[in-house]
Amino acid sequence: MKYDDASWHAGEDFPKDVPEGAGGTHTGMFVAWALLSGLAGEVHVDDLPEDLEKLRSRALTPGRFFLDVCDGKFTDEDLNEEGNAFAQGYFDFEKGAYLGDYDRILTGGLPSQYHVADTWENFDLLRPVLDQRLEEWRRKGKAGG
Repeated sequence: MKYDDASWHAGEDFPKDVPEGAGGTHTGMFVAWALLSGLAGEVHVDDLPEDLEKLRSRALTPGRFFLDVCDGKFTDEDLNEEGNAFAQGYFDFEKGAYLGDYDRILTGGLPSQYHVADTWENFDLLRPVLDQRLEEWRRKGKAGG
């Protein structure tokens, strides 16, 4: 299952005044958080541990990690079973709360989500909200997102 693909965020409607790769920042933030929160799939844990370490050490920003290591594609292989169960509700662009949280925390005052800088400072602002959402989801018995 593919949750998102950076190529979906391109084309004539994409803002011209943002850096190349800005279409992967919003998903990169979520993927980085998930991998750093114990929700990583086997592909990252077993096959790409050196890349996971680059994320842990902050050698790559979340968006850059998503574009370089995940090839700009967020799929169910990136997450473990619990991570996928959470992402299916919370990350869903139509029904989930992720983009609303992302906008509330990071997009305020900017022209669009694509204008959010791919920085660890922004990640650190978003992380507590994602931690809280995961904890709430776990307390509800992992039902809903």
